[in-house]
Amino acid sequence: MSTLQRQVLWASCISLISFIVIGAVTYFFFPVISLKALWMLKVMDLPFILFLFIVSLGLGILFGLFSGLYWKKQINTVYEELKAVEQGRTLREVPGSNVQELALMEEVIWKLHSQIQEQAKISQKIANEKAEDLEIRIQEIVSQERNRLARELHDSVSQQLFAASMLMSALTETRGESGTDNSETKQLKLVEEMIHQSQLEMRALLLHLRPVALKGKTLQEGAEELLVELIQKVPMSITWKIERFSIDKGVEDHLFRILQETLSNTLRHSKANAVEVLLIQRENFIILRVVDDGIGFDVEQARAGSYGLQNMHERAVELGGTLKIVSVENEGTRLEVKVPKLNVEEA
Repeated sequence: MSTLQRQVLWASCISLISFIVIGAVTYFFFPVISLKALWMLKVMDLPFILFLFIVSLGLGILFGLFSGLYWKKQINTVYEELKAVEQGRTLREVPGSNVQELALMEEVIWKLHSQIQEQAKISQKIANEKAEDLEIRIQEIVSQERNRLARELHDSVSQQLFAASMLMSALTETRGESGTDNSETKQLKLVEEMIHQSQLEMRALLLHLRPVALKGKTLQEGAEELLVELIQKVPMSITWKIERFSIDKGVEDHLFRILQETLSNTLRHSKANAVEVLLIQRENFIILRVVDDGIGFDVEQARAGSYGLQNMHERAVELGGTLKIVSVENEGTRLEVKVPKLNVEEA
């Protein structure tokens, strides 16, 4: 039975009991009035007793109806608050109940809601911290594994390729001095070129597997150190122009990673003889440009399937900058990153 029905029923019963009690008291104090006289007395063409009964019952039903609606609204408010707490929703600010007991219940509900919200925040914070710690551990494990693979490749495959290259060079020179068959000499040179290309790809792979971190250096210092190291290992003309100016740490890291990825792609795919690196500041922009004289490639086709190009583009966009690649077949490739130079501390 609902609250409204219960209130109407209770009010009807109380009105009926009140009618009987009032009638009995009236008859007791006014015995001269007989029941027959009350029955014969007409009010609106109804016997007085019946009229009084109907009026009493109607007033009781109306009172019960309004009372039931009031209590139903109060209880529904408490129910909605409890339901919101159960579902984890935010409680709406509503006027407090005028009934003291219900007001105390609402106060307890709000306290419970606040405690649940606080516990949820703490749980989410702990979950986020665990996820961040897990991500850091995974990155450390991946970095360690990449470094291990790079060391093993350098100590084994890279050294063997170097030895094979030296051996093929010696065989080619010996064949040339002895004046043997030109076809065999060409084949040996072809093998030597293949080994040389394999060395370039291996060095690019090592650069990709074990990227050099700045480790407290500026972008200019890290870039120069990387280029000097490549000059010692790669038979390629590498020139650079690097200006000295301050760069925010986050921008330095992203630009350095873009430079690493670009040089790695150049070593692996461009077949270039010369590479030029430019790092300058013009007006309020930082410009990083890498130009080679290699075989070039189809930029749109490569962009769709190259994770490296997508990664460089995302890094540039994250800095609020742009990345442009212009490549002409058999003429070379130019990559340029332009990033706005902002004062992060003042912002």
